[in-house]
Amino acid sequence: MKIQAAFARAMALVVLTGAASIGFADMPGPVNAADIKWGPAPPNLPAGAQLAVLAGDPGGTGPATVRLKLPAGYQIPAHWHPTDENVTVISGVFAVGMGDKLDKKKSKRLMPGGFGVVPANMHHFAWAKTDAIVQINLMAPFQITYVNPADDPSPKK
Repeated sequence: MKIQAAFARAMALVVLTGAASIGFADMPGPVNAADIKWGPAPPNLPAGAQLAVLAGDPGGTGPATVRLKLPAGYQIPAHWHPTDENVTVISGVFAVGMGDKLDKKKSKRLMPGGFGVVPANMHHFAWAKTDAIVQINLMAPFQITYVNPADDPSPKK
């Protein structure tokens, strides 16, 4: 029993010391869903989505958390990222599939609370059956490469 109590105190000290080293001032403030600031998604995503950055800098380096608000029927053609994506469905019905071409029959529909990990470099696609909000945790910088370059909606240079 004494060993467990000592271990618990030591772990608490490690956690508090670690929190102090990153500094609570550096942590993003708590935000309710109604207070999230939405803006247009970047031009490397199909038009119609909105994006909110919750933590980090998706254009910088390090961990970042974003939310995407998608209208019903929204589709992201087959693509890949150089880092893992962790996706959580906040609301609506959002589907993800693996492969080189968007094929709704080969996708998994995720309901609110649903979660998926898309490994780095895995070819995948996504679509929203209903209006949906998804949260994506990633390592920045956020990069997306479309399997078919013609699917890339980015402004052409």
